[in-house]
Amino acid sequence: MTMPLPVHHEPAPAPAAGNPAGVRHGLAARLSAEAFGSLFLVVAGLGVPLFSIPQSSPLPAALAAGLAVTAAMLAVGYVSGGHFNPAVTVGHAVAGRIRLADAAAYIGAQLVGGLLGALALFGILRTLPGIQDSRTAFDTVTAGFGEHSIIQAPLAAVLLLEVLGAAILVAVFLGTTHDKNNNKASAAVAVGLAFAVLLQLGLSVGNAPFNP
Repeated sequence: MTMPLPVHHEPAPAPAAGNPAGVRHGLAARLSAEAFGSLFLVVAGLGVPLFSIPQSSPLPAALAAGLAVTAAMLAVGYVSGGHFNPAVTVGHAVAGRIRLADAAAYIGAQLVGGLLGALALFGILRTLPGIQDSRTAFDTVTAGFGEHSIIQAPLAAVLLLEVLGAAILVAVFLGTTHDKNNNKASAAVAVGLAFAVLLQLGLSVGNAPFNP
């Protein structure tokens, strides 16, 4: 009479944030996703106010950037986690969700994507006959303080708002993508809405982007 052998089951790996299937993509794919999302965010978030000069209300730009974040997270967030922001990546590193080397690579990819998006907008500006000075046009969407702030906000106020807004955005991101959150599918919507709400305030003070 044979005795059944005990079967030991290995615990299933926990799925990564933003990746419910638990599939870990290669670093190159993740960096490409981060670069794409950052490019999309810059093109939408800066393009809307840039090409609607003069712009008296920050609402269109805030909504465009928030919707861009949501769309990018839904499109490629399952690949990289959908950070698209160095502050969010640093928050993940502090929380132990990403290795420091990968976090540094993520930030590099985000900077590259953002730069490509800005260059694309600059190239479009250069082709418009109605805009003679591209640098002056870009100055209208640049973060600033004092004379570069709509309400003449001092540097201390703008920096405090930038840090506070970035911290809130990171907290929303980490909270909605936590393993214990049973409603992680709504993370993209929650982060996009949070970003839009914060930008509505930040753009009104000094074009604060909450994104280094």
